[in-house]
Amino acid sequence: MLTPTVEVRTTADGSSTLYVPALDEHYHSTHGAIQEAQHVYLGAGLAPVMAAATGMVWVLEVGFGTGLNALLTLQYSLASPHPIFYDTIEKYPLPPAVIGQLGVERYVLNPELLDYHEQIHAAGWNTPVALTPQFALLKLAGELQHTPLAEDTYHVIYFDAFAPEKQPDMWTDDIFRQLYAATAPGGCLVSYCAKGSFKRSLQAAGWQVERIPGPPGKREMTRAWKRG
Repeated sequence: MLTPTVEVRTTADGSSTLYVPALDEHYHSTHGAIQEAQHVYLGAGLAPVMAAATGMVWVLEVGFGTGLNALLTLQYSLASPHPIFYDTIEKYPLPPAVIGQLGVERYVLNPELLDYHEQIHAAGWNTPVALTPQFALLKLAGELQHTPLAEDTYHVIYFDAFAPEKQPDMWTDDIFRQLYAATAPGGCLVSYCAKGSFKRSLQAAGWQVERIPGPPGKREMTRAWKRG
């Protein structure tokens, strides 16, 4: 799998993101990569799930990218009573040379996260690894459409694919049916996207969809629940 040519850019909150010239698309919001990740994926997805959890929480991330969501989720797990098993799927894993340019020191909120950042990216693909007693990681290289997912498993899904107009094959009814089947009853899917076509596809797959306030620079985002 060839990784598209990317450029490292700095977002408004000082954290790094990547820009893909061929798609005219950024990996994160230019208003702030960390702000977006914390608001969309941790604040709207992980936090309410963890608050209601009684045991291990399973997270599925669609689009590993720079590893930012995984790093911030690991950080969250350090203060949580519930361990997290984190699966992440990426079609185009980034080469080490690009990872080394991301300026992780700009966005870590705790110095020990520098070591975890390195461990996350050093972890092999398709092999689970426990990075802490509270956080286990499984990086899956490949396409979501061709990745078998266990049914009724994930408590929260971070849907972080490129925008629908840039990567339309990732925003189909079939994709959201696949993810619905893999979600545990009462689990949720969160995404930065708020397009009507996205919400209609979610509803067609059985999700209960809600619009909620978006991160800085974006009025709305989407959260969808699987009936318990």
